Amino acid sequence: MIDANMNGWEAGVRKVVPYTPGEQPKNKNIIKLNTNENPYGPSNEALKALEGMDMDEARRYPDPTASELVKALADYYSVDENQVFVGVGSDDVLGMCFMTFFNQTNERGERLPILFPDITYSFYPVWADMLGIPYETKALKDDFTIDAADYNGPNGGIVIPNPNAPTAIYMAKAFVEDIVKNNPSSIVIIDEAYIDFAPQGSSVIDLIDKYDNLIVVRTYSKSRSMAGLRIGYAISNPKIIKFINDVKYSYNSYTMNAPSIKLGAAVVKDEEYFRETISKIVKTREEFAEKIKGLGFTVLPSSANFVFASPPEGYTAEELFEECKKRGIYVRYFKQPRINNFLRITIGKEQDMRTVYEFFKDFLTR
Repeated sequence: MIDANMNGWEAGVRKVVPYTPGEQPKNKNIIKLNTNENPYGPSNEALKALEGMDMDEARRYPDPTASELVKALADYYSVDENQVFVGVGSDDVLGMCFMTFFNQTNERGERLPILFPDITYSFYPVWADMLGIPYETKALKDDFTIDAADYNGPNGGIVIPNPNAPTAIYMAKAFVEDIVKNNPSSIVIIDEAYIDFAPQGSSVIDLIDKYDNLIVVRTYSKSRSMAGLRIGYAISNPKIIKFINDVKYSYNSYTMNAPSIKLGAAVVKDEEYFRETISKIVKTREEFAEKIKGLGFTVLPSSANFVFASPPEGYTAEELFEECKKRGIYVRYFKQPRINNFLRITIGKEQDMRTVYEFFKDFLTR
C-alpha cells in the first residue's frame, strides 16, 4: 500500500541512514582534532611530483589501472602488482570489497551474515544496509577488546579494523591470524587504516600469501598525510584482486584521478619523512595521554593517531565536547550506547595538544 503523502515513485527509493562524517568547519582558525587527519603535511616528494605534472593530462581520462601507483605500492610491500588494488580512499576500497564478496549462503540458500564489532567504524553497517547484506555485530568486552570466540561460527565474512576505531585499541598479530585461520571459508578483511601508528611489524600484510581468504586494506589519509587526495588500497592474493577489479570495472573504470596516482606513487619513496612524522605523532600521543590521565581522564590504550578518553567523574563527554567547540577546539563525540561518555581526540602538533590540555585543566578546575 502506498502512503498517501508519498509520491508513487518514492516507494521504490532505496532508503538508508547515511554515514555521518566528522564536521569540516570553514573557519581555519581552530584546532581541528575531529577527523584523524595528520597534522604534518605530506612529503616534499608530493610537491615535486605535482610541479612535474603535465597539465595536458587534465583533459585526458586517467589510467584506469592506476599502474604507476599500483607499481609503487607493490615495490614498497615487495608483492606482485596483481596483488594490489587502489581506490578513492579506503572507503571506496572497502565498499568494493563489500560489493564483491559478501554474498555467502548456507546449504538452504540463505544469506549468511557478515560479522564486525558493535563498536567500530560506523561505515560498515551503512554499506551493509545499503547493499542489503545481512550482518551481526559482536559486542566488545568490557575493556573494549575483541573476543575472538565471537568470530568462530558460520558467517558470510568478517571485517575488523586493527587498531579499532574509535577505541584505538590494537590486536596482536597472532590474535588476528587466529581469526583468519579459523574462518577459511569466509573472506576476512583487516582494515589497517591506523596500523602505522602501532608498533612496527604489526601489519598482517605478510600473511596474504599464507591465507587465501585475507584482504588487508590501508589508506593514505592518516600516516601519509593525504586525506584530501583520497587514496586507499588493498593487498591480497591475485585471485581476490581480480575479483575486486571485475566489480570495479563493472561500476566505474576511472576511479583514480591523475594527481592522486602521481602523488601517491611519489610519497612512498620518502621513507625517512614517513617514519619521522609517525614518530612525532606517537610521542605526542603518549605525552598527551599521560597528561590528561593526570586530570582524571580514563584513556584507552592507543595504537592510533588519536586517543579515546572519558572525562573525570562529575563531567560528561557531551558537555566537554560542546565547551571545546566554543573555544574553537573540534573533537569527535559519538552519541551511542557504551561510548557516549568518551571523546575521540586526534593527535595534532605539540602546541595544539598543549592548548587542548590547558583548556581541559582550566575547565575541570574552575
